[in-house]
Amino acid sequence: MSEWNNSISFFTDDGEEIVFEVIEQTTIQGRNYLLVAEAADDSEERQAYIMKEVLGSAEPDMVTYQFVEEEQELLSISKIFDEMLEDTDIIKQD
Repeated sequence: MSEWNNSISFFTDDGEEIVFEVIEQTTIQGRNYLLVAEAADDSEERQAYIMKEVLGSAEPDMVTYQFVEEEQELLSISKIFDEMLEDTDIIKQD
């Protein structure tokens, strides 16, 4: 497993900033995917999310990500992250 100490900021439609810790990253068919969780105290349980890079971003120096929402894509990518993180204590909620 890669050790990531990176974080990314996500901005809601209302302009609110939410900071996510990047847990893992993978590239599938040329598209980058991130497994992220809200930055929080280690004693708290956190919800994990999968985000994908948006291709053709308007600003060439900025990478844009969005949440994966399509169910089949989410299932496929989550299986890959499960395999990558099989030795960690991540609890899945169905």
